[in-house]
Amino acid sequence: MTFEEFAHAKLQALLNFSTVLTNDRALGEDLVQDVLLRAHRQWDRIGNLDQPLAYVRRMIVNDFVSWRRKWARIVPRSDIVDLLEPLESDDPASTFAERTALAGDIARLPRKQRAVIILRYYEDLPDDEIAEWLGCASSTVRVHAMRALRTLRVTHGAVAVNPNNPASSGRNP
Repeated sequence: MTFEEFAHAKLQALLNFSTVLTNDRALGEDLVQDVLLRAHRQWDRIGNLDQPLAYVRRMIVNDFVSWRRKWARIVPRSDIVDLLEPLESDDPASTFAERTALAGDIARLPRKQRAVIILRYYEDLPDDEIAEWLGCASSTVRVHAMRALRTLRVTHGAVAVNPNNPASSGRNP
C-alpha cells in the first residue's frame, strides 16, 4: 500500500482518534498532520509493517504525551462531544450536558492519564498494549487508569465509568 492510499483510507479514523485524544478538533488535525508528515518520510519502513495504522496511532499518542513545541501554548476545549455516539435517554439535552461535562473533565486530566483513558475506552485496547504504546509497565497503566477514574468520579460525580462493572465502562468483559 502506498502512503497516499494509506492516508486516503485511514485519515478520518486518525483524525477522530486524535481529536478524542486532544479534546480539540483543530489541535487533533495539527497533530495528525505533523505525524503524517513524519510518517511520509519514513513510509518505506512503516509501509512494510504488519500494522502501519497501529504504528501511526502510536506516533500520535507519543506526540500527544510528550506535548512539546506549540502544543504547550494551546488550552484544550471541550468540543469533543460531537464525536461521541449519543446515549439513549429520555431527555437529549441532559444527555448532551452530561457528555459535555464528562468530556471537559477528561480534558483536565494529566496527559498520560487522558491517553490511558482514551486508549482503554475509546480504542478498547488492553492494558498490555497500552503499556507498550506508552513505553511503561502494565501496572503503570493500571495506576494511571485508577487515578484518572478516581479523579473523574470526584470531579464529575458518580460517573458511569466503573472499572468493577464492565457493562458500565464501555469495555468488553
